[in-house]
Amino acid sequence: MNKEWSELNKTMQSQIKRKDTYEAGIATLFNLRNQLIQVFASFNDELSREEFDAIPFINADGYHSKTIAYSMWHIFRIEDIVAHVLIAEDEQVFFAGNYQERINSPIITTGNELVKQQIADFSKQLNLKDLYSYIFEVKESTEKILRSLFFDDLKKKVSEERKEYLKSLNVVSTDENAIWLIDYWCNKDIRGLIQMPLSRHWIMHLEASLRIKNKIHL
Repeated sequence: MNKEWSELNKTMQSQIKRKDTYEAGIATLFNLRNQLIQVFASFNDELSREEFDAIPFINADGYHSKTIAYSMWHIFRIEDIVAHVLIAEDEQVFFAGNYQERINSPIITTGNELVKQQIADFSKQLNLKDLYSYIFEVKESTEKILRSLFFDDLKKKVSEERKEYLKSLNVVSTDENAIWLIDYWCNKDIRGLIQMPLSRHWIMHLEASLRIKNKIHL
């Protein structure tokens, strides 16, 4: 893992555990996310359309077995769902902004159910310009939610009613590769959701995307 990102992530996790350093922890989180989003933004200048859709590690195990376009979709669909359905309990950016139609996506889910060639085929369908609009809007909306939270809010857990509501939205596939996400998220408190997926999940997929980029640029 990138040492600077890893250190920022560790610092943030430590800071948000204590009331007197909580606000500093949110600032550290935003610093980390700003660094990461700049790398995602740089791909738009550095990669061709075909490179966004390339899947050089198609048979590998791990995050690098995806495409960069898919990884961007996946990170920010998950963030949108977690931030809006489970934390803020309001409408997802995806639906409010009519992003399924704009991005030309055949799915509304996180994409966990897709494998190998399905990921490559999915990636080719996406409108990258609107995918970028989506990721920036999700980032901004999540940070607005985080700014509104108080330290004591971080202990709040997802209610059973919210969990059932999440299931009813069909934004997580019932496929075995995806359905586990619901229990995974709903067993966390808000602090746990900030730590994963609102920070560490970005790092893991971005590092995998850089590995893909380096492979196709050899």
